[in-house]
Amino acid sequence: MFMSSSSSRLGWHYDVFLSFRGEDTRKNFTDHLYTALLQAGIHTFRDDNELRKGEEISSHLLKAIQESKISIVVFSKGYASSTWCLDELSEILDCRQTAGQIVLPVFYDIDPSDIRKQKRSFAEAFDRHEELFKEEMEKVQKWRKALVEAGRLTGFDLHSIANGHESKLIQMIVEEVLSKLNPRYVKVATYPVGIDSQVKDIISMVCVGTNEVRIVGIYGMPGIGKTTIAKAVFNQICHKFEGSSCLLNIRERLDQHRGLLQLQKQLLRDILKAYIGLNDDDEGINRIKSRFCRKRVLVILDDVDQLKHLRGLAGERDWFGPGSRIVITTSDERLLTRLEVEKQYHSKGLNNDESLQLFSWHAFKKPHPMKEYVELSKVVVDYVGGVPLALEVLGSNLFQRSITHWRSFIEKLQKHLPHQIQRQLITSLDDLDGEVKGMFLDIACFFNGMDKDYVGKILDGRGFYPEMGFDILRERSLLTVNSENELQMDNLLRDMGREIIHQMAPNHPGKRSRLWHPEDIMDVLDKYCSGTEVVEGIVLDA
Repeated sequence: MFMSSSSSRLGWHYDVFLSFRGEDTRKNFTDHLYTALLQAGIHTFRDDNELRKGEEISSHLLKAIQESKISIVVFSKGYASSTWCLDELSEILDCRQTAGQIVLPVFYDIDPSDIRKQKRSFAEAFDRHEELFKEEMEKVQKWRKALVEAGRLTGFDLHSIANGHESKLIQMIVEEVLSKLNPRYVKVATYPVGIDSQVKDIISMVCVGTNEVRIVGIYGMPGIGKTTIAKAVFNQICHKFEGSSCLLNIRERLDQHRGLLQLQKQLLRDILKAYIGLNDDDEGINRIKSRFCRKRVLVILDDVDQLKHLRGLAGERDWFGPGSRIVITTSDERLLTRLEVEKQYHSKGLNNDESLQLFSWHAFKKPHPMKEYVELSKVVVDYVGGVPLALEVLGSNLFQRSITHWRSFIEKLQKHLPHQIQRQLITSLDDLDGEVKGMFLDIACFFNGMDKDYVGKILDGRGFYPEMGFDILRERSLLTVNSENELQMDNLLRDMGREIIHQMAPNHPGKRSRLWHPEDIMDVLDKYCSGTEVVEGIVLDA
């Protein structure tokens, strides 16, 4: 049984309001649906009044509709003959427009087009309504409009999607409701721009429903949106599993005191819905293996950069029951290869239009820049190159700032990354050995966009092992090689590398290992003629 969602905490008193024609479905389909919803822990309102008096919908029912997060409307052949049902439907659709209520139509033994076009039993019903309400034709037209709108909504058709099987249709409805209400839901992003297609691709890779235990990996540079995508995937499919857990920021949390033990406790608590006391990591491993080996579970492991991170959380596939899915996010493609991950997805960020939209939401609180800021906004977006983290940080920093401030900010951006972005990106250099990190810094300062073979010869002369280093940097999402055999480093990563060098001695260029700004180079050469012992390289054509 699923846990009941806490609608009252979200401003809703009921999870679901059921609208139906009692004479048609009260003692069969709707009763079975209502029971299934309750068994799933879904707080559902159903009007049990068999004999209604009066023509106006009661204030009690209106209040119940307004306080429900979802309305399920069971359209049957006699639905439109009830003015009470039509009033309910009108109020439901008003709540959809004004309060964001979710409306799920169920077409029970009726064609949706009969509702949209008011044919057959619906036509007969409106012939009677127009006769009875000659003086209130506005009300009749409102009912007609409501039916047209409802008939256009995506819903559940007993025959087209369930082949006439009521139990199958009810199961599908309950799963859909749970996916909308699920208490395991995690916040994705304030403005989830441009993630739908990526989420769809990964859900296809996850392939829910097959019996093998499958691991899916999402990799890419820091800040590219891996965590956001994984959380969106979790929200869409977690209700299809017996248990689910979304473990975020694993790398950072493992550095904390008894970090692995705390992660193990969360994993067990999320899936078993109970507190499990653990004395040490080994006991945690044994509990996970023994309690999950026959359960079909979904586990998100976010920000994993070492195999040891997985040892105590998802060490082997046989820890989990048939049909389980493990989704891992990482900056290290090689890690996924070593894990023999079946499906790997390379997250490449947003396209130009999506980038501008996300930036605008943070900078202007709307999807497009203000007219006088359009060109400056495009400069920022071109520089960022589709990295959501940077778009969010930069947009927020520029919110309600003057054009003069914008110009100064952009000029500074070319030299110094904001701290929030620098701090996130620099984690990608963790655990790189000194030579590979030195190669990264050389490419960032001198060789971005240059021929790989040519650069390889220079780096070989510096005592590095370029081919091995290129592979490691590529696997860590720090470098790519284009079809022209040119080294390509993202602007943000390039400037992160340069900022690392700058921070060696912010006010003394001669104490930095690499120089690329003409002013810094001239300053050092003027003072020291041939540079200093610290300087390893300079470029005269920056």
